[in-house]
Amino acid sequence: MQIILLSGGSGKRLWPLSNDVRSKQFIKMFYGEDGQLESMVQRVYRQIKTAAPSADITIATSKKQASAIHNQLGDKVDICVEPTRRDTFPAIALAAMYLKDEKNIPENETVIVCPVDPYVDNSYFECFNELADMVQTGKYNLNLMGVEPTYPSEKYGYIIPENKDHISKVAEFKEKPDLPTAEKYLAQGALWNCGVFAFKLGYVVNRAKELLDYHSYKDLHKYYGEATKISFDYAVVEHEDSIGSVRYNGSWKDIGSWNTFAEEMHEPVIGKAVMDDTCENTNIINELNIPILAMGAKDMIIAASNDGILVADKHQSSYIKPYAEKMEQQVMYAEKSWGSFTVLDVLPESMIIKVVLLPQHQLHYHSHEHREEVWTIVSGEGTVIIDGKRRDVSDGDVVRLPIGSKHTVIASTRLVINETQIGKEISVEDKIKYEMPEF
Repeated sequence: MQIILLSGGSGKRLWPLSNDVRSKQFIKMFYGEDGQLESMVQRVYRQIKTAAPSADITIATSKKQASAIHNQLGDKVDICVEPTRRDTFPAIALAAMYLKDEKNIPENETVIVCPVDPYVDNSYFECFNELADMVQTGKYNLNLMGVEPTYPSEKYGYIIPENKDHISKVAEFKEKPDLPTAEKYLAQGALWNCGVFAFKLGYVVNRAKELLDYHSYKDLHKYYGEATKISFDYAVVEHEDSIGSVRYNGSWKDIGSWNTFAEEMHEPVIGKAVMDDTCENTNIINELNIPILAMGAKDMIIAASNDGILVADKHQSSYIKPYAEKMEQQVMYAEKSWGSFTVLDVLPESMIIKVVLLPQHQLHYHSHEHREEVWTIVSGEGTVIIDGKRRDVSDGDVVRLPIGSKHTVIASTRLVINETQIGKEISVEDKIKYEMPEF
């Protein structure tokens, strides 16, 4: 069984914890089996490996998210990177061609496509085995998993099966309805459309060739920016007559807002925060190293990170997206494959960044044309390379990197560096990468 996890999103609905690089699925909000906080992508990946240990997982994602995925899941996780965002059908088509051409997966292999961010129990992924059986019987060209609704919702699309059997042919699909219409759908035995699709690999490979007119992974990847922006639902599902659905009656939640986020928090406070006895139905998430005190707060969300501070009524927090999109600011925190960075201070001609490198990881060997840097080693041990010369560093060492110097650092242990950038033109684009010198 091949599983494609779709990891996308612009990171605005959970601002300020999410941003253009750190979408909601990377926020560590749940307590895992080891008692440590884990993110949605970590939780879903772990659940799949528990429910279907032999499943082969590929994550379809954007360039911006690839580093965060490697940071949270490790260097060996399989990723199919979109050169640019083109909606779900091109993303699934690219991943399908990647499986066929790069991983040599046969076209009769079962493929299940799933969003990376559902909040579910393990039975959700155990249902994937039923989907795989449906695919291999070949009764339907396309197979979906639908969630048994717990209430008439206006937020979700609906699958209308022909009957209320556990497995049924799909009669039709309905867009997000108003409340009275949703109630009628439930009486018909309708299911919430949770975005899980299953098919034989060749099915989507052939649809990609027909609709996108590209015949290989490398061809589609090269011209991906020219591919039509279209969802999988519009491109494939609405034009397919042979569709089956399986009912999932376990817990399922789409955590797409602060309200739903707060409902699943194991404790009302994450981070340094105190609430007095008069606070009611309030949640605080604080990623800063300074305390938050809330008094008399009722039905509130308070969230603080290096990207900003949110103080909102829980109901009103659902309307955050257009306001967050107006805030033009550089990313202040991001997880990378090698570690993470946090912007500590920004001035007109200088910037201070906290860089954390994981053991045995390193930065690219690179130079800057418009700024010099000063590295202060806060903790840990490693090796700095400047213009081909090596220097071991540890706590308290200071390293000056003139404009134009080629440099990198390799962490022997977890390495924390305060990087001071100085120059009239400080930009993330000011970087020239080089091959590492040989020693």
